[in-house]
Amino acid sequence: MESIKRGLKTALIGQRIVYYSSLGSTNEVLKELAAQGAPEGTLVIADEQAAGKGRLGRQWLAPSGASLLMSLLFRPYFAPNQAQRLTMICSLAIADAVEGLTGLPAGLKWPNDIFIRGRKAGGILTESGTTGGRLDYVVVGMGLNVNLAISALPELRGMATSFSQELGREVSRLELLWIILAGIETRYESLRRGESPHEEWAARLINLGRQVQVTTPQGALVGWAEGVDADGALILRLPGGQRKRMLVGDVTLRSR
Repeated sequence: MESIKRGLKTALIGQRIVYYSSLGSTNEVLKELAAQGAPEGTLVIADEQAAGKGRLGRQWLAPSGASLLMSLLFRPYFAPNQAQRLTMICSLAIADAVEGLTGLPAGLKWPNDIFIRGRKAGGILTESGTTGGRLDYVVVGMGLNVNLAISALPELRGMATSFSQELGREVSRLELLWIILAGIETRYESLRRGESPHEEWAARLINLGRQVQVTTPQGALVGWAEGVDADGALILRLPGGQRKRMLVGDVTLRSR
């Protein structure tokens, strides 16, 4: 924890750090802390995660020391339907940090995945707590495959990658963390001034302007990923021409 603080260049984000060598889920721990009144900017970080959560109830497993696993607490003054804007600023900060530190091209896949050269290298899970239609808190969980040996995880071959696998060398998780947190703070300050990250986020999405299949708990739809709105919803144009606003889903590219 002291090593994290040593290189931290933020005034809010990460100023309170809760570190675990191993735990089930950083999001679950931080939601409990949020309910107990933890201050905005609190960071929960772990070296190993045994019961991490991804979208649609999936697990996010990570062996010790191979990934960057963390959750950040926000207490924003905006409507619950705008919580996705925090996903936007965090994903943009991650993409900038990865490109700046490693030189790897980082793309974003709607709604919340980090992609490197066509393969998933990380994901974000945003969860919020509300009271009477107002946001109490937003927890943004981030998991990045930094030095993960994909070859040791046969179920991920061909679908996932890590920064070390792409570079052929290890990447400093600590240095990457410092850059990401600084970038998030800068973008959060802009967001609180009323500046929207929507256009920049949309420009980085690799699945816009493509035919896609969107799988949700209610079923699957195939259509054209036409765009995203200011709150992060995907605008899917169906074969009949009608447009559907998708808030959640697992997107698969169908063709170029």
